Amino acid sequence: MKLRHVTVDCADPYELATFWSGVTGWPVSDQDTPGDDEVLIEAPPPVPGLLFIRVPEGKTVKNRIHFDWQPTERTRDEEVERVIRLGASLYEDHRGPQGRGWVTLLDLEGNEFCIEREAKPVT
Repeated sequence: MKLRHVTVDCADPYELATFWSGVTGWPVSDQDTPGDDEVLIEAPPPVPGLLFIRVPEGKTVKNRIHFDWQPTERTRDEEVERVIRLGASLYEDHRGPQGRGWVTLLDLEGNEFCIEREAKPVT
C-alpha cells in the first residue's frame, strides 16, 4: 500500500494550495485553476501530494492531525519569518534555550502546523 495524498478540507482550495505551494516549493498541478473544488500540490516522489478539497463547513476545533516541517535550506527562525510573510500567523512559540523547540503557526484557514529546528546548522 502507498500513501498517495494527504487531504485537507477547506473553504478555498486554490488559495490554500497556493499558500502551501509557497511554503513547500512544490507546484500546484497545472490541471487546477481558481474556483476548482479540488486542487493538488504535486510533491516530489515518494512524498505524498497535498490535496485540498472544498467543504461547506468551516474549521471549528483544533486539528486532530497537523504537519511538522523541518527546514533544509534555512534555519527554523528564518523559515518561520518566511512563512509568516507568505500569510501564516503565529499561534504558539515553543522555542527554548540553546535553539531547541518549535513554532506553531496557522495557515490561511486556521489549520495548525509546526516549524521544527533544522537538522543541522545551515551555512
